[in-house]
Amino acid sequence: MAGFLQQVVEGLGAGAIYASLALALVLIYQFTGIVNFAQGELAMFSTYIAWQCVAAGMPFWLALVVTLAVSFAGGMLIERVIIRPVEGAPELTIVIVTVGLFIFVNAAAGWIWTFLIKDFPNPFPGGALEAAGISVSFSTLGVLGVVALVMGLLYVLFQYTRIGLGMRAVAANPASARLVGIRVGRTLALGWGLAATVGAVSGVLVAPLLFLEPNMMGGVLIYAFAAATLGGFDSPLGAVTGGLIVGVAETLAGAYVGFIGSDLKVGVPLVIILGVLLLRPQGLFGRAAVERA
Repeated sequence: MAGFLQQVVEGLGAGAIYASLALALVLIYQFTGIVNFAQGELAMFSTYIAWQCVAAGMPFWLALVVTLAVSFAGGMLIERVIIRPVEGAPELTIVIVTVGLFIFVNAAAGWIWTFLIKDFPNPFPGGALEAAGISVSFSTLGVLGVVALVMGLLYVLFQYTRIGLGMRAVAANPASARLVGIRVGRTLALGWGLAATVGAVSGVLVAPLLFLEPNMMGGVLIYAFAAATLGGFDSPLGAVTGGLIVGVAETLAGAYVGFIGSDLKVGVPLVIILGVLLLRPQGLFGRAAVERA
């Protein structure tokens, strides 16, 4: 039993990272209806900015604040310069734009910082808590705490601030929001900036575990898509819940399903995506689309 619980704890730690990137995917989808395939690469680029700040002698937490500020501004700029010109275009056009952004950001990171693997500092102390035969590392606790903090801050933003209420109005009905005086364009840019900031947190959490290199977020993005699909692309709470479920499912499958092991664990999120799309396309917490005849 202790071994099983140990795997669950480790799965929750990994799931929290998937949840943070899934949260960024959901935020953009809520505001614009766009599935941003470049979200992982934007998180990776932000992580390189944090690494550069630390390498220049900046304390880690100050470097993180600077990185989040730059990521927020960068997300708003991307919405204004790249996404807004194709606003209202067919869905395939927008998908192609985000895939192109994926390729460009990946290449830009490799050009600026090279494709050599770099060490990224772990902001959490080493060691672990031991209880009843279960070991919980401080790194895992830190990751869970950061994701919980991000979720709490987003809840406060959306529920109790004027900006958050405006963003919710735009997400629900942009046309009606524009009629009551909300500046929809600026709000959409804020949504992209916010998603880029949350994605940056994901990249900073991943880098100490995987090492820093331009392709580090490729696999994580698959898990994030599975988390968002399972929880529902229109539910931030669902994204976090889905991420935790995916993390635990992946860890348990790797530990207890013989033919999966550590090599085929990447198949777990693909199975989850397929199963959800077939059985409940809106996800666990999503709302089914209803059209009036």
